[in-house]
Amino acid sequence: MRRMSSGSTPDPVHRRLRAGIVGGGRGAFIGAVHRMAAELDGQALVVAGAMSSDPVIARASAAGWFLERSYASYEEMARSESAHADGIDFVIVATPNHLHLPVARAFLAEDIHVVCDKPLAASLAEAEELARLVGGGTTLFALTHAYTGYPMVREARELVRSGRLGEIRKVLVEYLQDWLMEPLESRGNKQALWRTDPARAGPGGSVGDIGTHAANLLEFVTGERIEAVCADLSSFVPGRRLDDDANLLLRLEGGAKGVLTCSQIACGEENRLSLRVYGSQAGLEWHQQEPNTLIFRPAGKPVELLRTGHGYLSAAARSAARTPPGHPEGYLEGFANIYRGFIADVRRVARGEAPQRDYPGVEAGLRGLRFVTQAVASSRAGSAWMRL
Repeated sequence: MRRMSSGSTPDPVHRRLRAGIVGGGRGAFIGAVHRMAAELDGQALVVAGAMSSDPVIARASAAGWFLERSYASYEEMARSESAHADGIDFVIVATPNHLHLPVARAFLAEDIHVVCDKPLAASLAEAEELARLVGGGTTLFALTHAYTGYPMVREARELVRSGRLGEIRKVLVEYLQDWLMEPLESRGNKQALWRTDPARAGPGGSVGDIGTHAANLLEFVTGERIEAVCADLSSFVPGRRLDDDANLLLRLEGGAKGVLTCSQIACGEENRLSLRVYGSQAGLEWHQQEPNTLIFRPAGKPVELLRTGHGYLSAAARSAARTPPGHPEGYLEGFANIYRGFIADVRRVARGEAPQRDYPGVEAGLRGLRFVTQAVASSRAGSAWMRL
């Protein structure tokens, strides 16, 4: 349990928050993104880390980031930061998937808030255990489905909530990349090695890595949960143990139908995440590679191009933008919006107020693992329908 000495600095309401990070050392991608996002608004500073299981890399990575404290293990970090007079307020979990549960569990046990990269865990059983741990305490937990932080994604959600689309009938979502077209895992690529390894990534390849983003985006915008999936998963690269391409039919709880496709072998694609939602009164369309534009298609009227930063947008979209119209905002700013909401909740809890939790949490992560588990089961059963 967390202990603070009498010499500790003021509570989180009156100072910049202190963050720690587990994972994200040299050779990693997402750790640096987490750090930039956490620090973007000047509300937090990463001060401590256990950045690699290799002590040499851990020390070098911490030195490269000018961290105040470096640890050889996350267990030591959790214990020490809990007892430290200037200990961290929250930890960032930026490890491969199989370490999400043990790392989060160690810090939750010390009453340290947690921000975890997605997916929630490496298996549904682990996700359920983590959900129980979070649900049984008062510690905050955020899951970085960063695309929900984009201003125009939040505008899309508000359009659906307001009823302007009418009854949702059909949803199309795709997430296409090409970075795993070649067997990079056999060539020493660190990211490919663990993301294609079932022991570290979990049961899903592309469907777990990027398919969970697509599923989460669909549910976030429409407000409807995926009820059942019919999946066809493939591994096109010879010898690859996890899927690198997935095609799914979806049934939503409200009666709408959906199609989700994700691939990491789609030649020529960089990071094409796109969403189209069709209702009885209007449709909308958003593309991550052109994130400042939302296409709105009202029935019988001209198509509208809605742009980030304008006063005609909803309060939810305006509050997620940082610059005037015409100044591009993208991935880092969207990622930072998750942190901004989470940090505001840390301050609310410190004041004795209820958190707002306007960011993905453990429940979204649990649904993500159910989605992956049932997609894999469906594909193995010859594309049979599976309920979530």
